[in-house]
Amino acid sequence: MTRRSCAVYATGIVCAHLLIVGIALIVAQVFQTLIHNRLKKEITLTEGSRVFETWKNPPPPVYMQYFFFNVTNPKVFLAGGRASVTQMGPYTYREYRPRENVTFVDNGTKVSAYTPKSFVFEPEMSVGDPEVDLVTTVNIPALAVMNKVKGSFFMGTMVSMWMNSIGVGVFMTRPVHELLWGFKDPLLTRIHPMKPEIEEYFGLMYKKNGTSDGEFVFHTGEQNYMDYGKIHTWRGESQTQYWATNLTNMINGTDGSVFHPLLSKEEQLYVFSPDLCRSIYMKFVKDVEIKGIPAYRFAPPRSVLASREENPANAGFCLPGDQCLGTGVLRVSVCRKGAPVVVSFPHFYQGDEKYIKGVAGLSPNQEDHETFLDINPTTGVPIRASKRAQINILVNRISGFPQTKSINETVFPIVFVNETVVIDDASAAKMRTLLLMVMLVSNLPLLIVGMGVILLIVLIVLIYKSRQKKTTAKEDTAYTQVSDKAEELADDPSNQYKNGSYIVMTPVEGGKC
Repeated sequence: MTRRSCAVYATGIVCAHLLIVGIALIVAQVFQTLIHNRLKKEITLTEGSRVFETWKNPPPPVYMQYFFFNVTNPKVFLAGGRASVTQMGPYTYREYRPRENVTFVDNGTKVSAYTPKSFVFEPEMSVGDPEVDLVTTVNIPALAVMNKVKGSFFMGTMVSMWMNSIGVGVFMTRPVHELLWGFKDPLLTRIHPMKPEIEEYFGLMYKKNGTSDGEFVFHTGEQNYMDYGKIHTWRGESQTQYWATNLTNMINGTDGSVFHPLLSKEEQLYVFSPDLCRSIYMKFVKDVEIKGIPAYRFAPPRSVLASREENPANAGFCLPGDQCLGTGVLRVSVCRKGAPVVVSFPHFYQGDEKYIKGVAGLSPNQEDHETFLDINPTTGVPIRASKRAQINILVNRISGFPQTKSINETVFPIVFVNETVVIDDASAAKMRTLLLMVMLVSNLPLLIVGMGVILLIVLIVLIYKSRQKKTTAKEDTAYTQVSDKAEELADDPSNQYKNGSYIVMTPVEGGKC
């Protein structure tokens, strides 16, 4: 056997093995299963895991932006007209949220933690000075008190007299800083001696700088990767007690900081928000890419805040007293000490037209007002997120308070917040490296098949060239009869070949074949 034949046979054997092994690995998904099992083991809330330290101390910076609605015509609104507002902001704060008192419970299958949040003002990312900028807005403490006492003639009359004597009305003008972090309210100060449980101070973020929302207990994901990061209990309870049904009281999903690995586009992701006093769900919207990292965008659909007519499952949120608002808003008085607080998406995005047109100056749009999460599907890590919510006050006529006699019922916007985070560059580089390794290992069978295909091409070329050479050699070695010239040369005395024989080989002419 010639060297060329050996090369052909060897190439054929290696090619066949590569193709068989590669196709078998692809069909059996061996390497993909191995890498998925590795991810499930590594992405857990356990000591020494790949994600535990970043879960305790998230490296990407989180920013909280506040946009206030300044009322430009309060007298027109009190007279029965439509309020007009202008948006002020953003006033941006860097948010720090390390997890503290991290403790493993239930034989290490769950982990408890507190997440205190602290805020530091970022002037470079803001448009004004919160200590100086004034905002005219609804007097939330006054409306809360009026709603609280409206059923009592005696208390209603007394509060109305106090309000007139100290000059408190339906609207107030305060600096941004006071509206956020608190101020001593004159009406609450008057009530405090009689009802010590009522705070003298009011602020949208009063006592929330440096404090947490309570203890959370999370699943580590060690027993089932699908439970990774899911909330087991909040403040010692597995469900809330705010709403009317077990379905609406359920604490579903994570806190929004982590999700299980190997996400699919068909999934419905749940996030529990203490600010909303409930869980919301998100659905896949589109594929995106951030800093070279692929991600799935998930966002809450309209059905999350739909009316019970549109979504009967939301009937349990119609409180207090089976009072239901329309699509796009949620009354949260039950978890705000009875204050007429209503939450929505900014500018009533995805809400009924009546709320958008109820106040002049609103213009909802998806780009600026949609809440979304961009999550890498392989690891379940949020790459970019924007949680957007608006705080509103339900303003209407309240018996016993003449200031409200001409008011038309309005869900009045106060402020909307935009809590954003984007993966930092160092974490993004590590993520890209991890994803590259996962891709290479998962696609190793394809590389094997690719090598087999290349060798198959080489084999075909070798066989073709081998056959071509054999054909050429066969043509070049054809013989003819001995020429008569040999005898003539033998008789020639000058012929040097006279003592020997001479055989003449001449090419065969085409016609002699």
